[in-house]
Parts: sequence; structure tokens; C-alpha cells
Amino acid sequence: MKRLLTTFLLVITLVAFARPQSDSLLPIATLEDSTTNILKVYKFDIKEQIAPPVWRTTQKAFKAAYEAKADLIFIHMNTYGGLVDAADSIRTKILGSKIPVYVLIDNNAASAGALISIACDSIYMVEGANIGAATVVNQTGEVVPDKFQSYMRSMMRSTAEANGRDPDIAQAMVDPSIYIPGISDTGKVLTFTTSEAIKFGFADGKAESVEEVMRLAGHESFEIIEHTLSPMDKIINFLIHPALSGILIVVIIGGLYFELQTPGVGFPLGASVLAALLYFAPLYLEGLATHWEVIVFVLGVVLLLIEIFAIPGFGVTGVLGLLMIIGGLTFAMVESIGDNPLEVNLMPLAKAFFTVIIAVFLSLGLSIYLSQKLLTTTTFGHLALDAIQNKDQGYTSADKTYSSMIGKTGTAYTMLRPSGKVMIEDEIYDATALSSFIDSDSPVEVVSYQTGQLFVKKHIVKDA
Repeated sequence: MKRLLTTFLLVITLVAFARPQSDSLLPIATLEDSTTNILKVYKFDIKEQIAPPVWRTTQKAFKAAYEAKADLIFIHMNTYGGLVDAADSIRTKILGSKIPVYVLIDNNAASAGALISIACDSIYMVEGANIGAATVVNQTGEVVPDKFQSYMRSMMRSTAEANGRDPDIAQAMVDPSIYIPGISDTGKVLTFTTSEAIKFGFADGKAESVEEVMRLAGHESFEIIEHTLSPMDKIINFLIHPALSGILIVVIIGGLYFELQTPGVGFPLGASVLAALLYFAPLYLEGLATHWEVIVFVLGVVLLLIEIFAIPGFGVTGVLGLLMIIGGLTFAMVESIGDNPLEVNLMPLAKAFFTVIIAVFLSLGLSIYLSQKLLTTTTFGHLALDAIQNKDQGYTSADKTYSSMIGKTGTAYTMLRPSGKVMIEDEIYDATALSSFIDSDSPVEVVSYQTGQLFVKKHIVKDA
């Protein structure tokens, strides 16, 4: 019993001495860890128009930051704004980030840039910078209808509320009718300077560099990791820009139109195929365009070709082909949500649809105009012999048969669309229809002859 009591007292004594030593060492170890811990900051730039390329860069930067186990994501911003749908995607990404996000506004964070900035956990601004002016406008700078402004007001308010900023101030950056005493006068869209943003709690401080922001935030030991774009990233970002996408659609449709106006397979079809590859390839690699969207586009082209080459006139097959082409081009520009490929955000879908429609009509208009000009203009005369070989100078036709055939009738040996072949007096000749299309085996009449080409029209046989 005495031995057991002695042992118990010894254990109590050891614990009593051990505990203070352990408690005294813990703060020292923690302090040493805090002094040796280096904050890992992952930085990327937004210094261009807010558009799909910026959204793509943001996605890749956040992914790289997670993989690098960064402690902080830093955005260096200087933008006049851009597309609302791209800005909404970026601000949603920031709000859902598990890593704190800081932004340094270097001169401008206007419109869509203001929305993205407000989504960040901390805002810093250089001397002379501005944030605000988030009214939604179209490409000509005109204010769009209020239903779009309402959507932007709601996003600005909810974003400000998520980070503890005054939602009324955020809304005043969109709506000029908002009156905030001492801050915003009715009738003027709110824009803050650096000092005003700090004064009214919209910015956390003034800084001239990333390093200064870190020190103002209380981080003395930090490592900055710069996000860099590979050459392939730059190419893809260039190709997915909405303006270039519109140009590629113009080339796709224009190439098909010109190819149908000339016999055989030539340069227009090659240009159309190349433009289609440049249009779909980057969107497919980025996950915007899926298998079904590419298949729909290809099937649309096939149906259109079948309508033109195999079926007289232009009916259901051709209309369905055009709809599938427009549908494939449109859905490839927007991001699907979930497993349902048709479940997309309506605003980006509507924007993509109008982009495609405008590009299609522009392409058809330019194609018709250019096809007429190229047939009549002498601007490109250096590409072909345009000298006049007069008969009085000793020039004679090698074959007078063509000129003697004006007024004769025959049949269309192939479909004329408008070029093709005709049979006259059991001989086959190259010919061009004055009207757009003439079905094969239809009666034709030779109207004129120029440079080895017969020009024909559909011959109407009068009843006896």
C-alpha cells in the first residue's frame, strides 16, 4: 500500500512538472512557425476588356492557385469593363472561392470591372484610380432597357452584401436615380475615386504595388507566384474572342455561298472549312462546344448540300439544314450547365444567337455584293487579261460556234447554280444561268456569250 501510494505521488509530481514545461514551449513553437511561414500569393492580371478570354484566364488561374496551395489570390486590374455574362461568371467564381481574393485597381475598374472588384474580399486602389459607372450599355454606348439594368443592379447589391459593403452604394453605380446623402446626387451614376472609395468603406486602402498591398494587409513574409499564359493559351484566347468568332462565322457562310456559285471544289470551300475548324476547335478544347453541337453543325451543312445538289428548289431539308447550322454555331458559344446540354443561361444564349444571326446575314449580304462586283469590276484586272482584241487589228475568234449560238435553245445537262453545263445540238458547253438556279433537264435559251462562257436563261415553251 505504501509502495502504491509512493508511486502515485511520483506520477502526480512528474505530471505537475511536465505540464508547465509543455505549456511554456507551445507558444514558442507557434511563434516560430508563424515567423517562418511564408504567405503564398497567386497573382494574375485583368487588364483588357471583360470577355470570354478573361473568363478563361480566371478559370485557369484559380485552378493553378488551388494546385499550388496558395494562401491568397491576387488580381491586378485595369479595365473599362466588358460583357456582363463574362463578368458574372468571374464574380461567381470569386465569391465561391475557398481562398481569399484581393484586387489592386490600377487606374480603372469600370462597369463589369467594378462588379468583379466588389466580389473580392479586399479592394486596394492606386492614386488616381476609379471604380464604378456600371450602367449596362450596348456596343454603341447607348443605355440598354431597364430590364437589363435591373439585373445588373441586383448583381451589384447581392455582391456588395456578400462582402459586407454598402449595397446602396453598389446599386448607385448602376442606377442614376439612387440618392445617397453626401455620396450620390440623383441623376448621376456613381463613380468613386481612390480617396472616396476608402472614405466610404468601399476600398481597404491605397497602394501602388502588390508588395505594398501585402504589407498594408499585415503580411510581411510572402511569395508572389505570377500566372503566365502559354503560347497556346494566347492563341485560344484570341480565337474565342466574340469579335473574331463573328468574323469566322462570316467566312464559314460566305465560303459556302461562293462555293455553290462555282463548279467543282475550290478555295471558297477550303476557307469555309478552315474557318469552321478555327471556330469550333478552341471552343471544343475549352469545353464550351461539345460533341453534339459539332455534329449538329455538320449535319446542317450536309442537309443544305443535299437540298442544293439533289433536291430541286429549296424546301424543308434546306430550312432544317440552315436551322441546324445556326443552332450548332450558337450553342457552341455558350457554356452548358449540368448534364443537360440544353440547360444554359438564357442571357449568354440570346447574345450568342444574335451574334450568329447578325454574322450570317452580314455574310450573305457581303457575299452577294462581292459576287456581283467581282464579275463586273476591273479593279482586279491585273489578275486576268483584259486587253481588247479588235477584229480590225487582225484578231479573229478561234471558234465562232459560241457567238453563233445566241438565241438557240437546249437543255440543262446539269443543275445550274448558277454555273453548270448545258446541251445544245447534242454538244455540251459550260454555261451560267442569269437567274440563280435552273434544274437539270430544264429547257434553256442562250442569251449571250462572253470569254468562253454561255449565259442562258430558262426557256419558256409557248403552247401552240
